[in-house]
Amino acid sequence: MKRVPNIISALRIGLSLSLLFVKPLDAAFIIIYLVCGLSDALDGFIARKTHSTSKLGEKLDSAADFILFAVLLWVLFPIIHPSLLIITWVVSIAAVRVISIAAVLIRYRTLGLLHTYGNKITGFILFALPLSLAVFKPDLPVFIICTAASLSALEELAINLSSKYFSANQKSIFSKGQSEDTPKADKSVHGRT
Repeated sequence: MKRVPNIISALRIGLSLSLLFVKPLDAAFIIIYLVCGLSDALDGFIARKTHSTSKLGEKLDSAADFILFAVLLWVLFPIIHPSLLIITWVVSIAAVRVISIAAVLIRYRTLGLLHTYGNKITGFILFALPLSLAVFKPDLPVFIICTAASLSALEELAINLSSKYFSANQKSIFSKGQSEDTPKADKSVHGRT
């Protein structure tokens, strides 16, 4: 049972990649996509309930999230057909994320992404994008996603530059998470949300 969360995360990677081979926004795409979303919630829930959180699990979960995001960007780009302003905005957000990852690597000698409320909200809004395209023109959902992603990326960078210790589960810049305690108290480096 302790390996189940990691297996679910690994399956999400495979399912995310399979989205490259189905027609965007058709029934098969939506079903696979919804299963990816369900697996994202399920792996962390099972890991916490079975006390099987691990550093590997955290990294697999983050990798699966990143791969799903990259696949969506690739598949939905032609459908959304973003303006130069939106492309520049997305590249800027990506640059802030890369700087944040580099800060974690340099300051804490580990790879890691934060599971802040801002990142969770951005993830939820991003997850809703393919579903929202059935109702709205792409401009409004893309603007909302870019705004949320900008705020969460800047918050994550600020946390990574100001915290004494890395804590993947620090919820916001306003919370004094375990990252302000001692490294021994930082259980979240080995956990997932």
